[in-house]
Amino acid sequence: MSSSTKGPELGQNSVVRGTLLRGSFSFLTSRLRQIGIFIALLVIVLLFQVLTNGRLLTAGNVANIIVQNSYILILAIGMVMIIIAGHIDLSVGSVAAFVGAMSGVMIADWGLPWWVALLGSLVIGAIVGAWQGFWVAFVGIPAFIVTLAGMLIFRGLTQIVLGNQQITPFPAEYRQLGGGYLFPQLFPAATSPAEWITVGLGVLALIFFVSQQVRERVKRVRLDLETEPLGWFVLKMAFTAILILGLTYLLGIAPGSRGTPVVLIVLAVLVIVYTAVMTRSVFGRHIYAVGGNRHAADLSGIKSRKIDFYLFVNMGVLAALAGLVFTGRLNSAGPGAGTLFELDAIAAAFIGGAAVQGGVGTVVGAITGGLIMGVLNNGMSLLGVETDYQQFIKGMVLLLAVAFDVFNKRRAGART
Repeated sequence: MSSSTKGPELGQNSVVRGTLLRGSFSFLTSRLRQIGIFIALLVIVLLFQVLTNGRLLTAGNVANIIVQNSYILILAIGMVMIIIAGHIDLSVGSVAAFVGAMSGVMIADWGLPWWVALLGSLVIGAIVGAWQGFWVAFVGIPAFIVTLAGMLIFRGLTQIVLGNQQITPFPAEYRQLGGGYLFPQLFPAATSPAEWITVGLGVLALIFFVSQQVRERVKRVRLDLETEPLGWFVLKMAFTAILILGLTYLLGIAPGSRGTPVVLIVLAVLVIVYTAVMTRSVFGRHIYAVGGNRHAADLSGIKSRKIDFYLFVNMGVLAALAGLVFTGRLNSAGPGAGTLFELDAIAAAFIGGAAVQGGVGTVVGAITGGLIMGVLNNGMSLLGVETDYQQFIKGMVLLLAVAFDVFNKRRAGART
């Protein structure tokens, strides 16, 4: 082949490579907030793994991180939906405590079976959410005021119901929700079929995620919709596969593993369901529309009041579930339960990419933000950092995350 032929080919290849690099860089900058949160989680995990001499990513500690932060992650799912719609909920910690107290009363004082108490508690959570949603959606009182009042009301009701005393113990089946593992009584040996159950669940989770992402990408390409560059897609798949398989190893095979926490299955189901609701349903699209521009949403026929009402009903149910998980893990319902839960849930949503103005945020982002807070808490505890310094560091992380979001918005506005 002559040099004159090679020249144009090399030039064309350079143009193609330059176009791909520009496309990848453009995608990275447009998704900097979403991608950055995963990078931040990875950096924090690696940092504490080094600082704790490998104690962070042991089988027992990873299970503890999941179990100890499960109720915050549950609350973060509902909270990010509330924030996307342009509201805030300051009452979720008090609601969780109240529902946990009511479940204790139903079991200890009323003599109801544990499963009836669980179902009744979720109904109570829905009623509490409907109560607050009524004042926000139909009376028009700002959610900040309504839920601030709710924080006081339900904290007071918790103390009234319990008489400032604790209720303990709870039935073993009840405690499984907050701190149990799949089939521990069937397979108590160190090497047992329980390992293969955990491995099987991990493999199924990986297959489900990869197939769903591939189908979604093929659909977007076929419809000529904007999609991420192939290189980023492959990198995301590889990172997720490593994450799922690593978690599967730690929970099911590594020395000291205890199997799959029951609450992890609950969280996985919630993430899948609520991600589908927010990305694939009419209700989810309406939540984003209301948060993005409420007046325009009303003019387009969206019933924003109904959206607000059902969001708070949903938040009440999730707060009730979080209260049941927390009570089951502690095996105790106390008047001080749920303190500062609302702040952790709000922090998880904002660190995970939710916008202060509303209209922006994802369920996966909120879960990632919650995990960042959980790893920070656990890592600093392993290092022996005092609680006052822990609060200071977590506050700075939240402030920097929101400042980063504001900076990105200003930069995007300057470019346009």
